[in-house]
Amino acid sequence: MILHKFKNQAELDRVAADLMMSVVRGRPNAVLGMATGGSPVGLYQEMVKSYKQGLISFKEVRTFNLDEYVGLAVTHPESYRSFMQRNLFDHIDIDLKNTHVPNGNAADIEAECRRYDEALYQQGPVDMQLLGIGHNGHIGFNEPDTTLSRFTHKVTLKEDTREANKRFFNSLDEVPTHAVTMGMGSILHAKSILLVVKGQEKAEILDRTLNGPITTQVPATLLQTHPRVIVLTDCDVNYKLSHS
Repeated sequence: MILHKFKNQAELDRVAADLMMSVVRGRPNAVLGMATGGSPVGLYQEMVKSYKQGLISFKEVRTFNLDEYVGLAVTHPESYRSFMQRNLFDHIDIDLKNTHVPNGNAADIEAECRRYDEALYQQGPVDMQLLGIGHNGHIGFNEPDTTLSRFTHKVTLKEDTREANKRFFNSLDEVPTHAVTMGMGSILHAKSILLVVKGQEKAEILDRTLNGPITTQVPATLLQTHPRVIVLTDCDVNYKLSHS
């Protein structure tokens, strides 16, 4: 892993966006793995800004999102499809047919998971996978457990994950209890991974991710097994093998 620390989130967002866009400039039909939540919003804004300035085109780009809630209408403002439309897709020239988000309302969730994997592996591997990290070390919605699934699957969300996501809803009762998520095998299949971690409250889990033993109880530690992971953070955290 390569760790870069920043004094503020604005600078972090610019660098993160530049890294994602450099992939597109090098390969206009790149496959990008997308994430949701608070961490990527600023970098998506930077990507939109660059597009509006005529500095980049996303016409040929293909995207795959990590996850989606189960049972939440796609039109709900907190569905991850809505999030991507609102924060990125509606503001750039990407072909929506090339944007992929799991269908959390499929009649057969297991079949939807298989379909998503088939689409992902037909168009992949992902050139750059964008990730955030949960307070409990979850990646996507791969929650701490004794074992982790390799491929896309349905997961029951931990209560601390639902509590963390409550800020996006009116109450905890409105936060879905299940989600569809890419498996860790699919995530680690990406050519490169960009991990964005914001806020000093994430320092402890980032330290465990970088320096702790590899364990399914902290899914993010599996990133240590990947040959090309770039970590961008504003946390005060140390990495014993590589610093920037």
